[in-house]
Amino acid sequence: MRLLLFNLVTDVKHPILGFTTQWIRALAARVESIDVITMQAGEIAVPDNVRVHSVGKERGYSEPRRALEFYRLLFRILRERRIDGCFSHMIHVFSALAGPVLRARRIPLVTWFAHPTLSRSLKVAHFFSNRMVTSLPNAYPYHKNKLAVIGQGIDTTLFAPAASVAADDGMILCVGRISPVKNHATLLRAMALLPARIRLVILGAAASAEDQACAAGLRQLAPELGLEARVVFAPPVPPDELPAHYARCAAHVNLTPAGFGDKVAWEAMSCGRPCLVANEDFRETLGEQQDALLFRDENDLAAKLSALLGKTAAERDAIGLYLRSQVERLHSLPRLAERILEQIALVRAGRTQAQPVARREGERPC
Repeated sequence: MRLLLFNLVTDVKHPILGFTTQWIRALAARVESIDVITMQAGEIAVPDNVRVHSVGKERGYSEPRRALEFYRLLFRILRERRIDGCFSHMIHVFSALAGPVLRARRIPLVTWFAHPTLSRSLKVAHFFSNRMVTSLPNAYPYHKNKLAVIGQGIDTTLFAPAASVAADDGMILCVGRISPVKNHATLLRAMALLPARIRLVILGAAASAEDQACAAGLRQLAPELGLEARVVFAPPVPPDELPAHYARCAAHVNLTPAGFGDKVAWEAMSCGRPCLVANEDFRETLGEQQDALLFRDENDLAAKLSALLGKTAAERDAIGLYLRSQVERLHSLPRLAERILEQIALVRAGRTQAQPVARREGERPC
């Protein structure tokens, strides 16, 4: 299969979207070639059968110029190669722009979207896409007629338990962008209910003006709650440095609500760390630990953190290893790559409605 892939940022060192390089590598191992059209490029680290083409956001191109550059690249790729399918990752604008061209050429288009925001461009992308795919049942905000829930793609080789690093049984970690939707304030209020020996590291940065206002509010709230000596705001790090941070914590907390698929929660679990979550869609992943690790509010979070931190390190490690097995079973990167290609293969075979993927162990999609 020759694959066309639309990507938002292709940069292995990007603190938020660096993981997409791992997705590209996983797909590249299963296809003949990939042409990536990306909104923004940085440090490129892809296999030899992958070509990366940027529309120039990193060079400061305007939106109209980027649109022209997108079509120039798209038509050049279609002239030079026979493309068998297209996968669009979190860049539904590219799906909307390319949709009519791909449909006219009978090239299947599968678009990934996992966010509650419903925009006009997403509706257009939905119309032209043969499949919409997402990580969790409630992470897609529009019609479900084309939707397939295929899980998240976690690189369980990179995000793995570190036997040489001892966890700090008094440290709570929260990784991810600082934003109102991440609800860090609830975590701070829960921390105020916990013993003084418990410390919190918030690892992430603000991306927008709204996020910066949120970060300023959190830095003001921490001393108001008496937490100035117990909370550290640390800058984001590249994906390959994250496993060491997960390894050092006693537990990770993710406060993103339903409607999102926040990959950092799965990353922490893949590293063998217990992870408390606010998103009900994580019930399947949490499995037998769902009652202990799903929380409703700051009081519930504080109670469940207290119970977890009251366990021995060996007991917490056992919980973490169970969660890792769940991530390997439901959300591993090889599984995701195969399911993306299976969706394209189903469209090519004339299956017009999204259906659960059923395959035999070891069977390749194409």
